[in-house]
Amino acid sequence: MTTRTVLSSATKEVVIGFDRPFCIIGERINPTGRKKLAEAMKGGDFSMVEADALAQVAAGATMLDVNAGIPLADEPRILAETIKLVQSLVDVPLSIDSSIIDALAAGLAVYQGRPLVNSVTGEDESLERVLPLVKKYDAAVVAISNDETGISEDPDVRYAVAKKIVERAEDHGISRQDVVVDPLVMPIGAMGTAGVQAFTLIRRLREELKVNTTCGASNISFGLPNRHVVNAHFLSMAACSGMTSAIMNPLHAEEMNGIRAANMLNALDPDCRAWLNANREGGPPAGGAGEVREGRRGGREGRRRQGGA
Repeated sequence: MTTRTVLSSATKEVVIGFDRPFCIIGERINPTGRKKLAEAMKGGDFSMVEADALAQVAAGATMLDVNAGIPLADEPRILAETIKLVQSLVDVPLSIDSSIIDALAAGLAVYQGRPLVNSVTGEDESLERVLPLVKKYDAAVVAISNDETGISEDPDVRYAVAKKIVERAEDHGISRQDVVVDPLVMPIGAMGTAGVQAFTLIRRLREELKVNTTCGASNISFGLPNRHVVNAHFLSMAACSGMTSAIMNPLHAEEMNGIRAANMLNALDPDCRAWLNANREGGPPAGGAGEVREGRRGGREGRRRQGGA
């Protein structure tokens, strides 16, 4: 049986799976590295959040990542308020993104539907704090392939950490179908084998652990010029290696077309409809998707992700 991670809002279901089109998780609702957004959210001004939510869904985001990690702010309260606002604007499921357990709990308590929790690591403390919360709220979870020793440059070590998280989740009654592994993509400018490592690890995670995967897509191009072209090629190659989702900016046409091409080449775009709709004359502008999912009014990687565009 193919692995399927089922997520939902109050009104819409999204499935991440080997037999489904690539899941685009919009990264923009994240104050990390965005000083104006951080100040606005901290002061109770969510107009930028509203604009980012609507624009990303209109551009083709399948889900949205929501982060409220602002220094010296009440993160649990702000995250809960942000989730309620975003869910009132768009109908896609959300990824609740925080390293603070109280913030995750506050976000889960107000969420309508079945969210993705972003995230848990292989550290024992993280596992024992986050996994019971994921089980309590019947959510799915992103598993980050690092532990107490940090992020290993050895992909075999990162695979072992992922395996540990999947097995510990099963001990808590969480199916491996509900664990989406982030293999941790390194910057290619700093590690020349980062791409090859990622593709090899993604294939192992799919074939051996049989789990869905995600990543902070912009990490691969950190520090390089012409980043969107690099990101687009990486996303297409990662999808063809078995990656099923990514946390990324859907407003960039190059990256969206990379994903559309991968869906088409992986036989996940029947009759090339999404590709044709997006690329024929008069198609969606900029990053517009082939299958535009409009919000109710429409109509990076997180804390740890470097250099989100």
